[in-house]
Amino acid sequence: MNRKSRHASRRLERSLLSCALAGCMLLAAPAMAQSTAGTIRGQVMADSAPAAQAQVTAVNLATGLTRSVQTNANGSYNLAGLPPGTYRIQVEADGQASSQNVTLAVGQTATLNLGVGGVAEAAPAGDAVDLDAVVVTGTSLVETKTSEIATYVSQRQIESLPQASRNFLAFADVVPGVTFNTGAEGSTSLRSGPQLSNGINVFIDGVGQKDYVLKGGITGQDSSRGNPFPQLGISEYKVITSNYKAEYDQLSSAGITAVTRSGTNDFTGDFFWDRTGDDWRKATPAEDAAGGKVRSKEEQYGIAFGGPIVRDMLHFFVTYEAKEYNSPRTITPGRQFAIEDLPPAFQDAARQPAAVPFQEDLYFGKLSWTPGEAHLVELSFKRRDEEEVTNVGNGPNLPERATLKTGEETRVDLRYQFNTENWLNDAHLTFEDANFAPRPALLANGILLYVPRQGQESQNNPEMEEVLRAGGGGDYQNKGQKGYSFQNDLTFFGWEGHTLKMGVKYKQIDITAFEQSPYSPQFRYDIAQGASVPYFVEFTAPGNGNPTTVESDVSQLGLYIQDDWEVTDRLTLNLGIRWDYEENPAYEEHVTPDTLSSRLRDYVATRPNIDYDIENYISNGRNRDSFKDAFAPRLGFSYDLTGEQRHVIFGGAGRSYNRNQFDYLSYEQYRLAFQRYQYYFNTPGHDCTDPERPNSPCIAWDPAYLTPGALEDLIVPGTNFGAEVFLINNELKTPYSDQFSLGIRNAFELLGHEWNSSVTLQHILSHDGILYRVGNRREDGSFYPPGVVFGNAPGADLPGYNRFFLGDNGVETRLNSVLVSLDKAYTQDSPWAVGLAYTYSDAKENIQNSGNFTFDYPDLEDVAFIRSNGIPRHKVVLTSIGDFLGLTLSGKLTWTSPPGNTGLNCFEGFDPGACNVVGRFETYYFDDQDFFQLDLAAQKEWDTGGGIRFRIRGDILNVTNERNYSDFGNWRGVGLQPDANFGQRTGLGIAGPMRTFKLTMGFSW
Repeated sequence: MNRKSRHASRRLERSLLSCALAGCMLLAAPAMAQSTAGTIRGQVMADSAPAAQAQVTAVNLATGLTRSVQTNANGSYNLAGLPPGTYRIQVEADGQASSQNVTLAVGQTATLNLGVGGVAEAAPAGDAVDLDAVVVTGTSLVETKTSEIATYVSQRQIESLPQASRNFLAFADVVPGVTFNTGAEGSTSLRSGPQLSNGINVFIDGVGQKDYVLKGGITGQDSSRGNPFPQLGISEYKVITSNYKAEYDQLSSAGITAVTRSGTNDFTGDFFWDRTGDDWRKATPAEDAAGGKVRSKEEQYGIAFGGPIVRDMLHFFVTYEAKEYNSPRTITPGRQFAIEDLPPAFQDAARQPAAVPFQEDLYFGKLSWTPGEAHLVELSFKRRDEEEVTNVGNGPNLPERATLKTGEETRVDLRYQFNTENWLNDAHLTFEDANFAPRPALLANGILLYVPRQGQESQNNPEMEEVLRAGGGGDYQNKGQKGYSFQNDLTFFGWEGHTLKMGVKYKQIDITAFEQSPYSPQFRYDIAQGASVPYFVEFTAPGNGNPTTVESDVSQLGLYIQDDWEVTDRLTLNLGIRWDYEENPAYEEHVTPDTLSSRLRDYVATRPNIDYDIENYISNGRNRDSFKDAFAPRLGFSYDLTGEQRHVIFGGAGRSYNRNQFDYLSYEQYRLAFQRYQYYFNTPGHDCTDPERPNSPCIAWDPAYLTPGALEDLIVPGTNFGAEVFLINNELKTPYSDQFSLGIRNAFELLGHEWNSSVTLQHILSHDGILYRVGNRREDGSFYPPGVVFGNAPGADLPGYNRFFLGDNGVETRLNSVLVSLDKAYTQDSPWAVGLAYTYSDAKENIQNSGNFTFDYPDLEDVAFIRSNGIPRHKVVLTSIGDFLGLTLSGKLTWTSPPGNTGLNCFEGFDPGACNVVGRFETYYFDDQDFFQLDLAAQKEWDTGGGIRFRIRGDILNVTNERNYSDFGNWRGVGLQPDANFGQRTGLGIAGPMRTFKLTMGFSW
């Protein structure tokens, strides 16, 4: 059977399997509550005795959605599948009735014991609920009996706390153990512990938003200033740091489950516009140094409205948000080079700060239909379009080096929920289409200015350091994912003391990856030699007829089952397991080209005692299989010490699998499609024929090489010309994390108010991140030369290809943390709230910043763990919200101790050229690198009559105008000679804004 037929057969088998599984799940009974739906459960008492066959009804006060159940013999009830919101809970038993209003949060399982007669104030039996007469407020239920390490972010926090970006994920920063980062160019990302952003996942209305190609974790969050979803469309969300239940998939770090807003029985709307600009902010340190601020602006605006189409039955909600940014960028030459010392042709462009634009449009719409008490149908649509200019300033990039970046995303979700007395079914049919496409703004040769490393100015062929980048950029990509998925979740709560959940998800995604880097030839010039003749060039060209775009028709299957078992009225066990499986034809059916395979085998045959088997990396299209061992048990418990949900001990242990990013898997193919070539030119000060320090391939300089196409004539097939080769292990595994936790939650009264606190000890071990290591070896098969135990990788000498890399599972992180939270909730009777989140992190990793390449070690088997780069030991976030004198005031204070700053320690070495013997990566903490930011906001609202309310709001970000510098020297020195910049500021880059005022105006009805 040929490859195409075998693949078609596999596809048919997968389709039949998925249909059979889905059919079984649907026929077994209606299915389970998804992660956004809430549950209210408890016991009904009538005259101090359990009330059997009592009727418990939940009515959503905004939409009229109704759920009813009867209690069992011991008075227990379970109302599942409730969208977050405020409900009137009615009880009827023995001719008596009572009711109360409660507020249920996203994905919450809350215990609410009810009573009639002697244990509750009775209301006349059979009273109808008059929704028009109901004041939509209720006591917020607190979820204590869960083993998850979870924190809720409410709509009031989203609406009230100070913020700059309107990215709803920014509020996850108030959760212990989670960090929302803003990069130097304004791009945002979310991470938890030492794992990078690709470990997270966000579930919106129960549907994962995973990015299968790029590293942002979810689509739209990789190197983008944009938002993944319009904030006006988010109702609230829950952040789960670890020990999530088995229903959560494709993550190894924090998970976020959010619920979108729906229309109600009232027509409502909201409009906002906010602005800030250079006239409303303090100058950055780089602008101060340049003598003036760059003209800039940030505008955001949007509208949302919704209401009934058919009262109590059919509702709609739509929203639109936009961003228009023009942000300052300052060019900072490398190696602390003065602009006056640059070649004259570049001084004017480097001296003038630049501004870069960004534009984003976000749309969301939703229809909610409740044709009957047992049914709920929702259809939602999301669209994101963004364009921006990047790679300007914040380093040595001149404006002409800019990259034009576009991002597009469309998602559609059709949801059907059906419930009976003991079952709940939640099914989703979804479509997604996301694309990421950066392009160089200038299609011209790249100009890279270098200088010799200090102390080597008079040497021939010195080691060089980069100072400035001009000319055309090199980033040209087109990557994306498009496909469909079906997921069905089933809950059975008819077995006393048990809530059984099970689910299946099948997904078919077409993934594409195109990358040519560098797109234009990049020439390096030596400033010390006048910067008129280049000494080196790197370029790409199509290689050997390989496809230029990597495509893969990926299939994913996930199954899980879990049981939330109330062993006693105090002890609850959460027992679950899930299994995930993925077929990726681009990896599994890839065939290593015959010429490359032959030369690899010949290469290792001439090197005795080589430390790997090259056959593990040569694929014939039949010797790779999908990873089948992704079994993830999830175990947890909670124990109520008093039986009153006031003091609950909880803990858990579980495994969670992420996935291998397609971007790294596709290296194997698109690096062959556009092979990278490097040539040295024999020029003054750079004699590449020097026998002591030769550089090859070495050729004479010819100005004709600056013209298009001339460089490709240098390529001679079968010779060493600098093409890089990437190979992947034929038995690649899927990255995962093992998570352990133990903690206690407390509810207590202090100064007449209810407070909640938690303290959690958390231990997380992540494994099997993909790592590329150098495959070249010396003639005796060794990686290091004699007497060397670090660095000095073998030369690039694979005949016809040069350097090659081996892809394996090797990246690991370790985290021990203490998570502390304390909060007092906002209520109508007590209209103020305070929250404190403290995180202590002992985070370690076996490669700097959990990177994907190592050049200094043959592998990471015996490499010592270092403290994680960028992770502070201590982090405190304090928030407050209060209504005073007709104003809503809020504040957020963030402080972190200095984050880990990883550098190479060669101080005790005696070879300044290589740091061969004792050089090791170490993590330093510089006292001046701690972070402090205080943000404040105030809002005033007026009722203008006719049901329209007008508001005005001011946010002051970084009230104290703290300069949170981010560039510090981490080079300790060499040969017992300390580096003067070690631990000192080496640049003017900052983390976070300078003091900025942002004005918001809006109205709602």
